[in-house]
Amino acid sequence: MNIATHASILVVDDDTDIQKLICMRLNAAGYKTVSAQNGLEALALIEQQQPDLVLTDMRMPDMDGMALLEAIRRKHVTLPVIMLTAHGSIPDAVKVTQQGAFGFLTKPFDSQNLLQQVADALRLSGTTQTPQSQEETWRSEILTRSTEMENMLRQAKLVAATDASLFIQGESGSGKELLARAIHAASPRAEKPFVAINCGAIPENLLESELFGHAKGAFTGAVKAHVGLFQSANGGTLFLDEIGDMPASLQVKVLRALQERLVRAVGSTQDIPVDVRLISATHRDLNAEMREGRFREDLFYRINVVSLSIPPLSERREDISLLANHFVGIFSKKYRKSIHGFAPDALEMLISAAWPGNVRQLQNVIEQTVVLATTPLISLNLVQRALQDEGNSIVPLDTARLQFEHQYLSNLLKTTQGNVAQAAKIAKRNRTEFYNLLKRHKIDPKNFQSSSS
Repeated sequence: MNIATHASILVVDDDTDIQKLICMRLNAAGYKTVSAQNGLEALALIEQQQPDLVLTDMRMPDMDGMALLEAIRRKHVTLPVIMLTAHGSIPDAVKVTQQGAFGFLTKPFDSQNLLQQVADALRLSGTTQTPQSQEETWRSEILTRSTEMENMLRQAKLVAATDASLFIQGESGSGKELLARAIHAASPRAEKPFVAINCGAIPENLLESELFGHAKGAFTGAVKAHVGLFQSANGGTLFLDEIGDMPASLQVKVLRALQERLVRAVGSTQDIPVDVRLISATHRDLNAEMREGRFREDLFYRINVVSLSIPPLSERREDISLLANHFVGIFSKKYRKSIHGFAPDALEMLISAAWPGNVRQLQNVIEQTVVLATTPLISLNLVQRALQDEGNSIVPLDTARLQFEHQYLSNLLKTTQGNVAQAAKIAKRNRTEFYNLLKRHKIDPKNFQSSSS
């Protein structure tokens, strides 16, 4: 998909001749344009038109380019800004990039340089999301521009309207509980409780009591009766995360509760009716677990009436800059820092990283970079340091191998500026095999070429 056919660019310049010339160049390249005469007019148009990029003159009446940049950074942290001025100098360039501008061009501008900077800015920051209507507030916390994620969310909305048990498959850190909460919010049970438990985080001897409750005196330390999570979620949704880690003895009792809609507290002889919608999730392959006899087949079919799969972050790289800038906004506020975004090479590294820990790992990396940042833009060195710290934790061999392969291929294409034939030769692989490797890792060589096609 060519980003130029979708991206909208706001051109801000008090010189109407220059403004028209820039719009003509951008329109010819396939971009949509909207124009403003000054910063105040531009801010109003940003609210109305929601452009994907702002190209602004530095010196203008009423509100100049620097004041406009500062206003945009305060309210629209992910919106890229490119500065254009006839009064360019190295100190000016340093100042605007430190304040959060993506790039800097001087008049008279070179058309190819202009189009290259625009393409790079849109590639790194992506296009802004369409604002969600009231009907879409159920998914307001799920930030994505991934086609695969959008397809999955459309299915989730359909499932939410029913009471069917839902099974979510996804790697650790990919956002399974966030999706479960969104489905609950879109369901007829939205006004009732949403109760979540991680089955792998609670010892086996305590998990039964947490799920079903216990009677007073049921075991040593049970000094009073305890209401279980099935009862706490009555009328609402119960989310059993990492259900693949549930002990076999408890799987039988959960199956009974789902079939009969009855629960019995530990140490009690009384059955209690419950009405819950079950959503379960795991990072495990339950088909393999069933073959090994570790997960009951009858329970699997009970919880897996409808299944959804969350793609890992490495398969939706278009979401990385969106999420990274979102986390910058959160942590800048938390730590009372004025961080406007990332240096282009820092954002490039985030986009090309392997992310075995998915969105949770990205969140941790961004928090560390914000804490350590001493300038308005997060630098490449901070991102490298944070990724290195994250990488010190031991990961499975298959994950480590995939992570190495992805980084190796990215570095190779960066070195050859996207020349696949040259990269394949250096890697001592034939082109077909090399293309298959790139396809497996969802790496597009065009992203590494020095000029847009």
